[in-house]
Amino acid sequence: MSAKNILVLPGDGIGQEIVREARKILDWAGKTVEINIEEGLIGGTAYDETGTPLPEDTVVRGKAADAVLLGAVGGTQWESLDYSVRPERGLLGIRKELGLYCNLRPAQVYPQLADASTLKKEVVSGIDIMVVRELSSGIYFGEPKGVETLPNGQKRGFNTLTYTTSEIERIAVRAFEAARKRNKRVCSVDKANVLECTELWRDVVTEVHAKSYSDIELSHMYVDNAAMQLIRDPHQFDVIVTTNMFGDILSDLASMLTGSIGMLQSASLGDKCALYEPIHGSAPDIAGKGLANPLATILSVAMMFRHSLDMPEQANQVEEAISRVLDKGFRTADIAMAGEKSIGTVAMGDAVLAELP
Repeated sequence: MSAKNILVLPGDGIGQEIVREARKILDWAGKTVEINIEEGLIGGTAYDETGTPLPEDTVVRGKAADAVLLGAVGGTQWESLDYSVRPERGLLGIRKELGLYCNLRPAQVYPQLADASTLKKEVVSGIDIMVVRELSSGIYFGEPKGVETLPNGQKRGFNTLTYTTSEIERIAVRAFEAARKRNKRVCSVDKANVLECTELWRDVVTEVHAKSYSDIELSHMYVDNAAMQLIRDPHQFDVIVTTNMFGDILSDLASMLTGSIGMLQSASLGDKCALYEPIHGSAPDIAGKGLANPLATILSVAMMFRHSLDMPEQANQVEEAISRVLDKGFRTADIAMAGEKSIGTVAMGDAVLAELP
């Protein structure tokens, strides 16, 4: 097996802490597979050092890597910056530069954590949902956008929601292919009753289904109903495919079914490049305190092993190690029940490492 080249971008806030724990897993895998790791800058940390949240060097090295691992970006100290150079522009920018148009966000409930959800145990037990979010177009990237001053002195903000046929087709294909490896059900979420752009979305997804994926059960749902149904009866969903903004919102909602956003990993895939990250943010309120849950980042490494590095055995071993850690009662504060003792970021990383062969 040839050497694997990974670019690690710790970013800001707790990103620095959780990535350190994920690197322990990469070092473990490096005992049997040659792994070359480089670190780069992104987000507010990158702005402080280079004046931009996404240095060109990061883009170049990201394109050359087999995979990119990212921590988190953002923080209160950068909120006063011009919108064009805020840390979040680095995250959106690298997704665009690497051509990452497909975001896979699994929401699975570990049986050991079913009681940690704010919903009833019988509602969330056994949940296994894959949200397939379009990542490089939609309202986050559409033009024109901005804030303008009108002749009467009022200001007007505007963003443009756009999708082309090809952009919808390629994310639909990813969703149907994912469903073929799961329970063969796809729910496409839109707002076709009021947004013409998502009426096109529904039409194109339907055409892709009819042309190549008649073995998959396809349903459509408006986004407001989808949000309600995720809370009412999450078991009805297998694969959800949706737009950039709707996917951003629904995947965070789905995360709370699992008990904590600190448990959910993600993969952002393109035709050539891939980036892996936890779906949570930089959590500036706990940054530097050693309290952050590193499991989502470690699970993101497992996704990297499976999707980009052709290391399915190592992916399985990491996921099984996390399950054993939870079996033994190890909890960070975000997944601990009232009265349960919690451990910190480093201790959780060490606990997972200790369970690996």
